[in-house]
Amino acid sequence: MQSIWMAETKIRERQPLPADLKAEAVVIGAGLAGILTAYYLKQAGVQAVVLEADRIGSGQTKNTTAKITSQHSLIYSRLVRVFGSDLARQYAQANEKAIKEYERLIREKRIDCDFVRCPACLYSCTREKILKEEVERAGELGIAAFFEKDCELPFPVAGVARFEGQARFQPLKFLQAIAEEVEIYEQTRVLKVEGQRVETARGAVTAEHIIFVSHYPFINVPGYYFARMYQERSYVVALQGASLPEGMYLGIDENGLSFRAQGGTLLFGGGSHRSGLNRQGGQYEMLLDLARVFYPGSCETGRWSAQDCMTLDGVPYIGRFSRRRPRWYVATGFGKWGMTSAMVSARILTDLITHRECQDADIFSPQRRFTLCGARELLVHGGHTVKGLAKHLLPTGKARVIPNCPHMGCRLEWNPEEGSYDCPCHGSRFDGEGRLIDGPAQTDCPRRKK
Repeated sequence: MQSIWMAETKIRERQPLPADLKAEAVVIGAGLAGILTAYYLKQAGVQAVVLEADRIGSGQTKNTTAKITSQHSLIYSRLVRVFGSDLARQYAQANEKAIKEYERLIREKRIDCDFVRCPACLYSCTREKILKEEVERAGELGIAAFFEKDCELPFPVAGVARFEGQARFQPLKFLQAIAEEVEIYEQTRVLKVEGQRVETARGAVTAEHIIFVSHYPFINVPGYYFARMYQERSYVVALQGASLPEGMYLGIDENGLSFRAQGGTLLFGGGSHRSGLNRQGGQYEMLLDLARVFYPGSCETGRWSAQDCMTLDGVPYIGRFSRRRPRWYVATGFGKWGMTSAMVSARILTDLITHRECQDADIFSPQRRFTLCGARELLVHGGHTVKGLAKHLLPTGKARVIPNCPHMGCRLEWNPEEGSYDCPCHGSRFDGEGRLIDGPAQTDCPRRKK
């Protein structure tokens, strides 16, 4: 089950870390955020190396639906209410700038990556009022947004919030081009970070600045990101023979769906759930059943899933890792909006490291104030964690591996959709033999003793 991006893009291999070395900055993770961060640091005159546990773009970047948008579901009404207009405007402006910066890079470097400007739309079958409110708040923050009744979807809706001037592209083709300009070592998993020393099985890198952009930070203390984030999994099927919308669409109702064209293919997504909570499966079949209703005669040409880090207040953590580690930096918790968040991260982290003024950084700071909304989410997240930790005391049954996550000991749950053991606490994933797929765990899960 590989994405259409993987099927059509072959990024050349890089060698592993050959020996110990020194650098001004080391970036942990060669996804879109990591590569862009290293690229902008190089442009600013900072020597940066990238360490990647597997291959370039082999994490969440390869599974995105690749919407470059400042429209992040129903976010602006909430940001204004919780943080105030000034910080909400920072968020809006940072993401609008990210779209323009992608376009600038792609044009200047002549990157063939199917970049297309198009509208991004939220739709609802019942909630007209909340869409109108979101349009109003976005407009006040400087985004070109409109409410409409009509749309391109194959079913009636109560309304659509349409954001103009958004974009889509082929993420791995873009990543392939930018990666040629930075120093990357693949098959080099980071095992430990102490002070300014990053240790791997192939050697160590000593750097003044250490940047964690490996999707989910594997360092638990300081930072305590394991208590401030959870992960969600969602599913996509690629359809041929379906009608193709000009815009990108996301439903805000329960079980809302995602629609986005790529060439002659429709990317049709949905079925989101917290990682580790899909014991019954059926997400792909649900999408295909709906496809048969909406697009009779269409056929499936691919399927894949993605996993996203969700913060307690819905805003990414981008900035200094912890007050106790002033030269460690982090970018995580992008939710389902990794494309614009990756660019926002690269620009903010570069500004912090090079001591430039960054006008849009405060709203993303990992040290921002804790909100009532965040407190409620912390209670929910904590409940899942306690439940997962308690389960490790129960018998393991006939599982092929010891189903306790090596990250913090939570009981793993089988996901029949992907054939993987998933952690409901923090989102680590393992294949049927216990081999690590996704972190924050750093080691395989051991097989059961016979």
